[in-house]
Amino acid sequence: MNKERKVVVSGMEMISPLGVGVEQSWKKLIQGISGIKRISFFEVEKFKCKLAGECTDFFPEEFLDKKFIRRYDRMFHLFVSSALLTAKTWNFKAEDIKDPFRFSVIGACALSAPSTLEENYKNYLTFGPKKVSPFCVINVAGNTAAGEVARIFNARGPLFFLQEACSAGTKALGLAAQLIKMNIIDIAFVIGADAGITPTIIASLENLGAIVDDRWNEKPHKASRPFDKLRKGFIPAEGAGCLIVEAYEHALKRGAKPLVEIAGFAATCDAYHPTAPEPEAISIAKCIKLALESAKIKPEEIDYINAHGTGTPLNDIIETKAIKEVFKDQAYKIPISSNKSMIGHTWGAAGTIETIFSIKTILEGIIPPTINLENPDPECDLDYVPNFSRRKEVKTVLKNSFGFGGINACLILRAL
Repeated sequence: MNKERKVVVSGMEMISPLGVGVEQSWKKLIQGISGIKRISFFEVEKFKCKLAGECTDFFPEEFLDKKFIRRYDRMFHLFVSSALLTAKTWNFKAEDIKDPFRFSVIGACALSAPSTLEENYKNYLTFGPKKVSPFCVINVAGNTAAGEVARIFNARGPLFFLQEACSAGTKALGLAAQLIKMNIIDIAFVIGADAGITPTIIASLENLGAIVDDRWNEKPHKASRPFDKLRKGFIPAEGAGCLIVEAYEHALKRGAKPLVEIAGFAATCDAYHPTAPEPEAISIAKCIKLALESAKIKPEEIDYINAHGTGTPLNDIIETKAIKEVFKDQAYKIPISSNKSMIGHTWGAAGTIETIFSIKTILEGIIPPTINLENPDPECDLDYVPNFSRRKEVKTVLKNSFGFGGINACLILRAL
């Protein structure tokens, strides 16, 4: 029987509301600095929630040509730029890949290209069919963003694009790991991106009751409050994260330095409701257990949990309940934190961005805080690393992601 291949991350970059690049974003994250501000992309006077996590330091023209920027949605800009940034930072060259048919691009998002769709529908209503861009349909079929990255880097292996809500990025990483373990591919660029700060998306979320109301508009940095008693919903955000995932031996052969191991992965479905989590957390708990089994580790070996932690009333309670179910008394001893308290919810990019932050925790021994945790909720009574980062040796991380439709995904990261 062939020995199971070890899967590693050998490169990573991001564009987040905290800045362009991992180092800039990480530095602010561990300082507890919020990237939440008043929305600048459109007029917000008619909205209760006037806040979001915008990537205001990101300028597409620094990465992409004018034609591409003009033709494609902001999600595409973030998606492709994060891949180009990753290749530059980690000195990745397509010609170093011996077999391009064993090199994949695996993309993830939740919302595809909402700003393009809104703009073209407005043009259709105002001017008629002739003013609808021929590129509208290409944008809405968001997988073409992954196809563009594949073209740039000559990645001719199987291409996947998961549009699976807020779990998409984590599931994309898990899929890459499984394809490598099965010896179908050797390496993948895994990219999660979303750009859903548009009038229609914000209005829909507001009417759904999923995002914060107007109480924090004058104090944007206080608005995202995972696990806090005053939480009322999440803060929508945009961003992109890209990770190079490959077989350990493959990384060594091409001269790359592996950063961490992707040791385990699991996914389940609540089979319950379009937006609300299943009240007993049965499927989430099962997902965590399966991820631990996949990594062949015991619950007590987890040093830190990077929570989904959206700041919605139900999600935080259900995630806490699942953690208690799996880890029992040990749950109270494991530090847990939510990056969304500072960057907001980046939708399909959340799994990739937050996995990158989890890797930084392993590499640097610093656990980012959950800021704005000022009013303890009796139903959320675990150690959420409130308000200040914490130095701690971390060898094994559980990364949780849960999305609309009851889509659950859990990843286990381990130090090398």
